[in-house]
Amino acid sequence: MKRNLKFNIIVSFILVGTMLMSCGDGIKKLSDNMTVEEFGTMPTGEVVELYTITSTTGIEVKIMTYGGTITSIKTPDKSGEFTNITLGFDSFEPYLEGTPYFGAIIGRFGNRIANGVFTLDGETFQLATNDGPNHLHGGDVGFDKVLWNAEPLLSSEKPALRLTYLSPDGEEGYPGNLSVEVIYTLDGNNLRIDYRAETDKATPINLTNHAYYNLAGKGTILDHQLTLNAPHYTPVNEHLIPTGEILDVTNTPFDFLYSQYIGARINNVPGGYDHNFVLAPHDGAGLNFAAKLKEPKSGRTMEIFTSEPAIQFYSGNFLDGTLSSGDFVFEKYSALCLETQHFPDSPNHDHFPNTILRPGEVYETTTIMTFGVE
Repeated sequence: MKRNLKFNIIVSFILVGTMLMSCGDGIKKLSDNMTVEEFGTMPTGEVVELYTITSTTGIEVKIMTYGGTITSIKTPDKSGEFTNITLGFDSFEPYLEGTPYFGAIIGRFGNRIANGVFTLDGETFQLATNDGPNHLHGGDVGFDKVLWNAEPLLSSEKPALRLTYLSPDGEEGYPGNLSVEVIYTLDGNNLRIDYRAETDKATPINLTNHAYYNLAGKGTILDHQLTLNAPHYTPVNEHLIPTGEILDVTNTPFDFLYSQYIGARINNVPGGYDHNFVLAPHDGAGLNFAAKLKEPKSGRTMEIFTSEPAIQFYSGNFLDGTLSSGDFVFEKYSALCLETQHFPDSPNHDHFPNTILRPGEVYETTTIMTFGVE
């Protein structure tokens, strides 16, 4: 009897612990600041998971394993009201049907490569062409459309999620087996993204995140105020491929060295902003200040710090109202992207910062978004 009683007590403790770790609706509590749930199923039958991370300041970030995608970031306004400030969906199906890279990890090469062609060590490589004649954001099946392996890094103050993916030799035309790691860390008001990769053959690499931001959570971004620590930019041709020039922003619509309303000069930029801005050299320790975004009515702000040499400012020009979430219809200028990166088409421009990763080298970059209120 005593043995059975002891066994029953142990089983009871296990059952109670299991119940405490369950939040209902299939949500599993991993810690006080992280949960995981089944979000959907791939056509292959593989399960897509959704992780929800909450910081000590109440900021909430949702990340799914498909594409390593940020589906939601909730931050407070000046009245303390939390709102999702990124474009995304509450269910998996819209992502599988196709989106313009909402919140996803982009690779192997973020941005465009002209005609999908580059030459490396005397060999010419043809990549997938998925943007007219050009290669965009890794090709037909880039890192945004694959299932990443997830490992929660539980912490009472700095919860994090490590995502890993092995991109095989020849994927989308790229040489080399590329091992990639991306870690999202939520620390107070800071969302940190660390990228790391190694390869067994020389290959171009340019990783970034493609979150679309609207700090009001609705409407357009034309009345957002933007500052870019970028005295130069790289002009583009009609296919949005860099011409190779690096021009001064002075007396142009590309001058965001001081805070400017995005809508003030956007009509002077054919098609809207979709340009690579070259950040000012950084002489100090730590990361370089890249950008500050502010939405005056809500008071929400976002500052971006990075180890990358450039940032792509895209004003949501191709959003056309065909996608929506709730009553928010994603129309032109509904959100913007600020993608830290190396320059577009770098493999075809020797004077651009190097994007070739070779065996024995480690690719490491970091970007931090700091959310605030003014």
